[in-house]
Amino acid sequence: MTLAIIGATGKLGALTIDALLERGVPAGGVLALGRNTGRLAELAAQGVRTAVIDLDDIDATAKALTGADKLLLISFGPGDQVAQHPRAIDAARLAGVPHLIYTSALEAPTTILELAAGHKATEELIAASGIPATFLRHGWYTENHLPDFAGARERGVISNSIGSGRIATASRKDFAEAAAVVLSTPGHEGKAYELSGDTAWSFEEFAQIAQEVVGTPVRYQPLTGDQEREQLLAAGLDEGTATFLVTLNANLRDGAMAPTPGDLSRLIGRPTEPLATTLTTWV
Repeated sequence: MTLAIIGATGKLGALTIDALLERGVPAGGVLALGRNTGRLAELAAQGVRTAVIDLDDIDATAKALTGADKLLLISFGPGDQVAQHPRAIDAARLAGVPHLIYTSALEAPTTILELAAGHKATEELIAASGIPATFLRHGWYTENHLPDFAGARERGVISNSIGSGRIATASRKDFAEAAAVVLSTPGHEGKAYELSGDTAWSFEEFAQIAQEVVGTPVRYQPLTGDQEREQLLAAGLDEGTATFLVTLNANLRDGAMAPTPGDLSRLIGRPTEPLATTLTTWV
C-alpha cells in the first residue's frame, strides 16, 4: 500500500510521517510530496519515497500520485488555498486516487471562524470530485500560542482581545497521530472528524499554567479589539495584518475553537496532550 502526503515537508507532514513509521508502516510505503528539496532528501535518507511536485503542473502531479492508495492533502495557508487546493484535487482525480484525506477546520461548514471559508470551499470541491474522502477538521494547535508563552517568560504579561473565550487546543503531534491512524487503518471513507483537545482553557488559565511552568509571575491582560489593533500597529504590523489578527481573536473570543467533541482522543486512543505538558516542553 502506498500512502501519499502532499505537504509532507511541513511540520504537520513531518510529524505524520514519524507517526506512520511508529505505527509500523514501512518507510517505502510512504510517498512524501512537496517543494522543499532539502527536506525531501532528508526523508529519502530515511527510506521514504519522495517526489518534488509543482501543483501548477496538474498532469505531472497526477503522474507522481499514480498508484497511491490514499492521499493526505495537508491544507495550504489561507493565501494559497484558492489556487492550490483545486489543483491538488484535480491531480488526485486524474491519478485515480481511491481515498483522499483533507486537513480542514473544526466545524468547517458552520463555524464562525472566518479563516475556515477556504476549508469549507475545499470540502465542497472534494465532494464534487467524487473521490471517497475523509475530512480531518482541525481545531487549534497549542503551538499557535508559543508567542504568548514567550511573552509570559520575557515580560510576565500576556495581552490580547480573546478575553474569557475558551480554546480547546491539542499538540500538533496529536493531530499528526490522528492523520496517521486514518491513513493506516480502514473504514474512514465518508467520515468527518471534529478534532480538538479534550479540555478548553481560558487565557486566565493559560497565564496561571505558564506561571507554574516558568516559576515567575505571569498575568493575563484582556484588551478590547481597538486596544489590540493599536498595540499591533505600534509593534510594526501593517493595517491588514493587524485587522486580520483582531478578527481572528474575536472569533476565538466567541468560541470558534471551544468545542470538545472528543473525536481526536478517540482516534489516537489516548487523551490529548494537556496544555501544561506542552508548555513544559517549551522551557
